[in-house]
Amino acid sequence: MTHLVFFCGHAGTGKTTLAKRLMRPLMQATGTGFCLLDKDTLYGGYGAAAMGMLTGDPNDRDSPLFLQHLRDPEYRCLIDTARENLGLGVGALVVAPLSREVRERRLFDRAWLGVSDEVQIRVVWVHTSEEAARQRITARNHPSDAYKLAHWEEYRQRRFVPDNAACEGLLMFDTTAPNAADYDALVAAIVNERGPSAANLPPMPV
Repeated sequence: MTHLVFFCGHAGTGKTTLAKRLMRPLMQATGTGFCLLDKDTLYGGYGAAAMGMLTGDPNDRDSPLFLQHLRDPEYRCLIDTARENLGLGVGALVVAPLSREVRERRLFDRAWLGVSDEVQIRVVWVHTSEEAARQRITARNHPSDAYKLAHWEEYRQRRFVPDNAACEGLLMFDTTAPNAADYDALVAAIVNERGPSAANLPPMPV
């Protein structure tokens, strides 16, 4: 069995940091190899070149033009790359916001993903408070975040936390101040064949 693990959530929640931290524990727990597929690493340079040519702003990742014309192709290619690795027996840790796909339940749709029943799918929703996320985004001072900070009220309207039916099957993980036991519980939940319902993860803050 190969493992497809999505680390989803909004900017500044710590998706990439969490995926990197869990890479070795997951390899040890499953006895298999994993690749890390971070959307920003894979397509950040391409997106910058395209937006620079189209708008003169290579760091634009939040304007309507990017969201309407480049977002979906980048995500599609990201999932296609994961699927190719899975076909070679290599597990994939996929890091990207994917908020729309979480809302629409696409990440649990094997036909949409193009993966077989032999692939174990886990979706981790990585979250923290809006204040903490904004502080992290400001502190990292990445050019691609400039639009978010300059249009925060607009951007924050796109932020959401899955609840009720949208939470079904998700592994919710709060990165505000996790401890070693929280990380261990998440690893156990990811590799657990019975699925997220058997996980003993810290409760999501109200």
